[in-house]
Amino acid sequence: CSRCASSKDAHETRHGGILCGHVRRARGCVRLARGAQAAKTHTKRDMEGFYVGTFAALAVACVLLEVRKQQRQGASDAQHKVTPAFMAFRNNYLVVYSLMMAGDWLQGPYVYALYKHYGYSTGDIGKLFIAGFGSSMIFGTIVGSLADRYGRKLAGLTYVATYIASCITKHWSDYGVLMLGRFFGGIATSLLFTAFESWLVSEHFSRNYDPEWLNGTFSKAIFIGNGVVSIVAGLLANYLVTDMDFGPVAPFDAAATFLAVGGIIIATTWTENKGAVSENASLQASFGAAKNAIFNDKKVLYLGAMQSLFEAAMYSFVFLWTPALSPNDEDIPHGMIFATMMVACMIGSSMTARLLGNKDLRPEKYMQYVFVAAAGSLSLPILLKMFPFSPNYAKGMPITFEGKLTLFGFLVFEAMVGIFWPSMMKMRATYVPEEVRSTVMNCFRIPLNLFVCIILYNVALFPLSFMFAMCVLFLITAAYLQRKLEILTSARGATVPQH
Repeated sequence: CSRCASSKDAHETRHGGILCGHVRRARGCVRLARGAQAAKTHTKRDMEGFYVGTFAALAVACVLLEVRKQQRQGASDAQHKVTPAFMAFRNNYLVVYSLMMAGDWLQGPYVYALYKHYGYSTGDIGKLFIAGFGSSMIFGTIVGSLADRYGRKLAGLTYVATYIASCITKHWSDYGVLMLGRFFGGIATSLLFTAFESWLVSEHFSRNYDPEWLNGTFSKAIFIGNGVVSIVAGLLANYLVTDMDFGPVAPFDAAATFLAVGGIIIATTWTENKGAVSENASLQASFGAAKNAIFNDKKVLYLGAMQSLFEAAMYSFVFLWTPALSPNDEDIPHGMIFATMMVACMIGSSMTARLLGNKDLRPEKYMQYVFVAAAGSLSLPILLKMFPFSPNYAKGMPITFEGKLTLFGFLVFEAMVGIFWPSMMKMRATYVPEEVRSTVMNCFRIPLNLFVCIILYNVALFPLSFMFAMCVLFLITAAYLQRKLEILTSARGATVPQH
């Protein structure tokens, strides 16, 4: 006993075999501490079971949906007499698209971490992100126009070159070099979401393949490139940084490797295709043609507005989901949650194959309900604040019950994202004119990038509930425009793609 300065036996002898009060209190505190630690360990195991169980349930559902989809796809391919030449064409595109997406997904989890590693403040990092979105808004639009004039294959190779250049700049901690890398990255991002789709659609129709076969390609591209690849890339990036201890630059080197392999495949197997705009036409003429396509055709205008609104909500969600699930710094497994969200997105893309395969159910109709469901899912963080949940203000504690409900809502939103991409690709292939396809698609991204820049610059001024309310408003507006598009296209009958 430290206070009696005696051994245990002497202590008990001195106090007549009865422990003194301060020793009893000390031992009581130890038992309480051990009980608290045991309870905390038990709670942690319960939380791990919750995350693993959720991931496993969605993964099983995804596998079952994909197996059924493949069975239907096989029967459909046999019915439509899909040729070996088309299957080779589709598989080539899917390999290239997956490699390009791997180059993008590998970088995502460690961009912020790398800048922090170099010692930059949150404000400096925010400026770097703004530079990337600003570059995509300004230079990406110009590059998209050049893709229509000089070729989409060349644009794909430009994407590879600019993104590899962006990865290389990550080896320097100099702020100016990192800023240059963000400019390269912004240009590359615009090309990723326009050049490859434009090449696919143009090449598909130039080879006289069945238009219905394009639906399967879109669905598979999203399932693999935005689903499977995103999960594998996240695990690989974590392995390189954490397990191999190669540092936060390693994922960028891996991304450059995947991009280089994809570039070689593009250079050796792809043929060039262009829009109908002459190479001698000025940029002003190209933008004029794109402007006429957008404002003289309400179908294209509605498509562009819906895309901008949905993607604005989606990119805002990227910044919002972490603080929404852990408003008081609760301990949440970001990697596991991200992987679960990607599985939900894969479920959405698997469902889309069936939706697009139903000739009686046009995307112009069902996308209204997709936007409404997305709006409802993102309204959960607002609605749950109205209920008297027991607050959990302890930092480092597991996710609250309110957080669990919010997470389920976010998983629904990710499933809607999985439906959105291939469905929007299908509608763009139908309504956007071939001659200015890349230019128009990049023009659609101008409002998106402008919005994200404004949000990033003023993110500290807006409370979380306001941000989610704004996303909900965007999605409801998109549903309204989708309804108008359905009425417009139904009144005029089936629209033949402009190719």
